[in-house]
This record gives sequence, structure tokens and C-alpha cells, in this order.
Amino acid sequence: MIKGMRNNQAKHIDFGFLSGVIEDNPKAMPSDLDMVLERKGKFLIAEWKRDGEKISMGQKILLKALAKHDNFKVLIIEGYSYDGNTEVKRIGIIKQDKLEKIAEGTDGLKKVIKRWYKYANKGAINEWTMGIT
Repeated sequence: MIKGMRNNQAKHIDFGFLSGVIEDNPKAMPSDLDMVLERKGKFLIAEWKRDGEKISMGQKILLKALAKHDNFKVLIIEGYSYDGNTEVKRIGIIKQDKLEKIAEGTDGLKKVIKRWYKYANKGAINEWTMGIT
């Protein structure tokens, strides 16, 4: 299901050229997301970070805002995917402005994705993260 990035040589977009484009809020900048799945109007979004890598303040604001919407589930994954190697240490979900650990490892991530898909497809699980860890 997850085999790493399709193009592991892809570079991040440098949005620096947009700095100040919104005159009323010159610090407003676009943000990239590392993973997005959609099913029947429901979205699973994930941001991947390596050990010790921080999430920028702007990205925190974005991810917390998305997590407040019923149709968005937002994950923070500690790990990486590079040169065909993927490592997943911890998976957390943003709930009520807090990060709650829900799984570990690549098998844990696969389980989270399958559980989310079932939830999105049928709405069959009220609390879709229950019992994942």
C-alpha cells in the first residue's frame, strides 16, 4: 500500500518568492503537506517529520485548523521515506489541539489507513482510531 514517495528525488517547493504577497499579513505563506487521502468527502492528511524536526508555527496553525473540521483527520508521522527506504516510528493524531499517539511502525500506519478508509467509506466506526495502538 505505501511504497514511499513516487519520486524520491522530488524537492520541496521554496515558497520564499511569495513572502509578503499578502500585504495585510506579510508573514502568511503556503504550506506543503506530505500525504493526503480522500474518500467520499473525508480527508486523511499527514505531515511527516524526521526525529527532532520541528513543525513550523504556520504549519501548526494550518494542521490544527484542519483537524477541527469533522471531515479531516490529521496525522503527524515521525519517520521518513528516502531512496526507497521508509521508516515509521510514531503516528499521532491531532485531537482538540493536542497530539495523541495512535500507532507505531509501518504496519501501524497501514492499520491506521485501512481503519480510516473503512470509516470514510461506510461511516461504520464512530471513533475510528479506537483500538489501533
